[in-house]
Amino acid sequence: MRIALAQLNPLIGDLKGNGDRIKSACLEAANLTADLVITPELSLWGYPPRDLLLKPNLLEQQNYVLHDLVETIALKFPELTLLVGIAELADDQQLPNLLNAIALVDKNNWHVIARKQLLPTYDVFDEKRYFRPAKTPGALTIKRNDFTWRIGLTICEDLWVEEEIQGHRLKGPDPIENLQSQNINLLINLSASPFSYSKQSLRKKLATKAVKRLHCPLIYLNQTGANDELIFDGGSFVLNANADLVLELPSCKEIIKVWDTSSTNLQTLEQPQNSQEDLFKALTLGTQDYASKCGFDKVLLGLSGGIDSALVAVIAAAAMGSNNVTAILMPSPWSSSGSIDDALSLSKRLKIKTKIIEITELMKSFESALFKPLGKSPEGITAENLQSRIRGTLLMAFANQNGHLLLSTGNKSELAVGYCTLYGDMNGGLGVIGDVYKTMVFELCEWLDSPYSKKCREEFGLTSDKELIGKSIRNKPPSAELSPNQLDSDSLPDYKFLDPVLKALIEERVSPEQLIKDGHDPKLITFVQNLLKKGEFKRRQSPPLLKVTSQAFGSGWRVPIASV
Repeated sequence: MRIALAQLNPLIGDLKGNGDRIKSACLEAANLTADLVITPELSLWGYPPRDLLLKPNLLEQQNYVLHDLVETIALKFPELTLLVGIAELADDQQLPNLLNAIALVDKNNWHVIARKQLLPTYDVFDEKRYFRPAKTPGALTIKRNDFTWRIGLTICEDLWVEEEIQGHRLKGPDPIENLQSQNINLLINLSASPFSYSKQSLRKKLATKAVKRLHCPLIYLNQTGANDELIFDGGSFVLNANADLVLELPSCKEIIKVWDTSSTNLQTLEQPQNSQEDLFKALTLGTQDYASKCGFDKVLLGLSGGIDSALVAVIAAAAMGSNNVTAILMPSPWSSSGSIDDALSLSKRLKIKTKIIEITELMKSFESALFKPLGKSPEGITAENLQSRIRGTLLMAFANQNGHLLLSTGNKSELAVGYCTLYGDMNGGLGVIGDVYKTMVFELCEWLDSPYSKKCREEFGLTSDKELIGKSIRNKPPSAELSPNQLDSDSLPDYKFLDPVLKALIEERVSPEQLIKDGHDPKLITFVQNLLKKGEFKRRQSPPLLKVTSQAFGSGWRVPIASV
């Protein structure tokens, strides 16, 4: 049997458009002489559809799209069988009234053949708000070339049942165990699994365990593309009955590949991607899809000469093309000449447009306007924040006037401790590196300027024969240039000490008491914990940010602002 893996990039809620994308996949699969086409979890809706699932008109539209798929297959691909991820409406009045399901579509009709058993409600997932869990595993029987295929069907979380690998699992049935008595000779898992750092290897470990338990090959098919804060990296693959990797689809790319079950050849794989390359491609895809799916074809950012805005500029150029990126330099009396020169040199290397707006006179005007109501000139943090808020206003004005998407350039470390200005540098429609710690920013920029990134840079049309970020930017001590000779280290611990503590507090949920017991400086832990708590009200007002770690400050972070 020839099975086409359709690693698709859907638009949330666009049932007709997603249906057309699936039809195009069927055409390509038919040209590749496939027998079966499989698509990701909820492929007709895109994942996660969230409250769009509560709209009755969309559920009605789903039926029309499914019938259209039946007619298309009957007319053009009568030998083809298709698996589509849908939302199935229950036949009672109990809530939730939907099931996360897989429909089989062929020339005769469509019908549901499998339903998701484990519904995640952790981190960014909230499936129990919409779906009820299935109680039994799904299976499909297909006869091809005098052989009867008994295919087990699981949906995303149904594969995540190995406590010794994951360290935990959802309470509920074990869908893999439930399939052991079904005598299946192939397992298919249709997924919409978001990207996070190093998650790809975990998926393969879980898949390998399932193969060994069921003694049959496994197809893992994942959605690709980005939807709001979530990036879906694809990376679909096939393991044979010995758990050998026989096919792997590229990450962060919409593609269709056919696996021939009769083939005994192992795929010759390229060198595994560097984790920095995975991260760069994910951030680039996240930026590109957020912009395009929200109707923007051009982006804007403030370029300071610092490493954060430099990285965002590179990602923007890779995602949108250099011609569609504008960088605005807004020097103040406290800006160093080196920062301006570095920003201009970077812009030249990236071939992005630049504009310079001096803000010295604007700062004087604000200080003058505030003198009377304050009874004195602004000082301290009030004065420091003025330049950031002036810059934020100018950037938003330019974005509004020209229909650009403003990219925020703050990193996760700053966002965690509140080292950012509301209505200033936090302005924007997307936080590109808001889930990237400062030390990760340095590591990613080091990789971008190394020979190891050459092939990736060429892929995105970036210069590959010299440094992109540049030593001057990479080696510069971090500074927001809030005042003459000001450095981040004046207010914060060195990032090499700060970031591990932040990761422990945010991602691992380690208590401050435990960190102190483990040997960390009590003053440092207390200081960082207080900053993390005080910064919550700022984070609640920040733009959406691209999730790349196991715990981001997005929809999966539900910490109250007012708390102990």
